[in-house]
Amino acid sequence: MGEQSSTGSRIRSRGKRRKQPSRGRRAMTIAAWSAAGLVLVGGSGLGYVYFKLNGNIKGVDINAALGTDRPENVDNGSMDILVLGSDSRSGANSEYGVDEGAARSDTAMMVHVYEGHKKASVVSIPRDTLVDRPRCVDAKGGSVSGEKRAMFNTAYEVGGPACAVKTLEKMSGIRMDHYIEVDFTGFKKLIDKLGGVEITTTKPINDSKSHLHLKPGTHTLNGEKSLGLVRTRKSVGDGSDLGRIQLQQAFMKAFINQVKDVGVFTNPKKLFDVADTATKAITPDSELDSVQELMSFAKGLSGLGAEDVHMITMPVEYDPADPNRVIPIKAASRQVWTALKQDKPIPASAVKDSAGDKGAAGSLVQSH
Repeated sequence: MGEQSSTGSRIRSRGKRRKQPSRGRRAMTIAAWSAAGLVLVGGSGLGYVYFKLNGNIKGVDINAALGTDRPENVDNGSMDILVLGSDSRSGANSEYGVDEGAARSDTAMMVHVYEGHKKASVVSIPRDTLVDRPRCVDAKGGSVSGEKRAMFNTAYEVGGPACAVKTLEKMSGIRMDHYIEVDFTGFKKLIDKLGGVEITTTKPINDSKSHLHLKPGTHTLNGEKSLGLVRTRKSVGDGSDLGRIQLQQAFMKAFINQVKDVGVFTNPKKLFDVADTATKAITPDSELDSVQELMSFAKGLSGLGAEDVHMITMPVEYDPADPNRVIPIKAASRQVWTALKQDKPIPASAVKDSAGDKGAAGSLVQSH
């Protein structure tokens, strides 16, 4: 299909757009694949299960805040979702740092599910990418000023989910169909419910910031260590966020297959536990804030495996004015967004010169 396998995503696992958003939503990342478990939970026909899980789901209405100043809603059968991992240090997440009063999007992935829902592409957006952040409306209806050369993750910090979506839409020219947010604590619990994720490290990983210390060899990572892996930065690659993204992409491929391998879809008790944990871990948009809507969404993704998902990092280069920041490579980024807007595979040429796909961090980790 002309796609290049993502450099760094070497985890080997053991293991619409819009046909009128079918009240389904969010694509793939930490909770989205476990949300596929809701399909079978719903099949049990137990009313109390719906009641229990519905009570877990707290949605956010991004459409009202975004208004009409958005890209065209193209009806070509594909679906686009912004998946964010929040780095809030408040509440149960406080053990990961000081609560500074605001959260940022520590991890950002745009997921494009192609027509037919047999393939997907994931574009990771480095959090320190300098972008022109548009004027936004925050969660309380207040106005947030735009800013030139703002880090991408500040959009969520100053304006919440709707501002993050608007920033991505302005940058890509692609309208997001859905939004999902996952927090640290929910991520850990979800991995534990799945029984951990098995990987092999080819070199030692020692990162005091993420509290992760692994010798070379095979490990089954529990939730705490999985979180440490996807947050590891200083001790891998060039120590930048780009290396961490490669680890995240590699881990997610293992996670996707792990959901299928551990019997979630054949063990009703495990299925309910995973669905219960997943619905507590995520904050979806208001079109996915019920079990019925998540089930509809999950049915469209349940056939996707790691081998069907192409992962890249948005084409970037280090900012000449600040080596601690990156900026989009305009022509290459345009190739990526144009391909996805047209529901086509991302051409390999789009990422060949990107700093985000040159590192070796992902080769540290393999899965089984």
